Amino acid sequence: PDPAWAPVTGAGHHGPVTAAEHPVDVVRARPVRLRRVTAVAAVLIVVAFVGIAAVLGGSASEGVVFGPADQVAMVCLGLLVAGGVLLLGRPAVTADSAGLHVRNIVASHDVPWEVVREVAFRDGSPWAVLELADDDQLALLAVQSSDGDRAVAAVRGLRALHARHAAG
Repeated sequence: PDPAWAPVTGAGHHGPVTAAEHPVDVVRARPVRLRRVTAVAAVLIVVAFVGIAAVLGGSASEGVVFGPADQVAMVCLGLLVAGGVLLLGRPAVTADSAGLHVRNIVASHDVPWEVVREVAFRDGSPWAVLELADDDQLALLAVQSSDGDRAVAAVRGLRALHARHAAG
């Protein structure tokens, strides 16, 4: 089973399911394509900064000599930038009968089903959103349209959990 999206049913079945086939107990979603892109970008950034640090070693520009401390600083800067890029792949959603735990890039939210009006994934939208009872929206950055069928399956699982909660 794909670890990025795995609905978990009472029978231990993994993979896309519909509400008619099996009731979904837990839905977990992470952006697969985005995580791959950010991992590759982070590696390229570190390699570029290490390359720059190597070229700087012992060079001089307008009277300024770049030494080992400057090289270390350049590598550290590259690691910081790469870490920032990796944050973009951090989003995750875990939902069960009690509600959802939504982790976006920086913030995390625990949302009970009572305040969720709808799980929406509009045409042309880059990610799914929760329509909340107070007319607010919460982006589900973990459910990205670029993930295709995985995103559709995650939204179906979330909708099935929401419908089960609404039905009592």
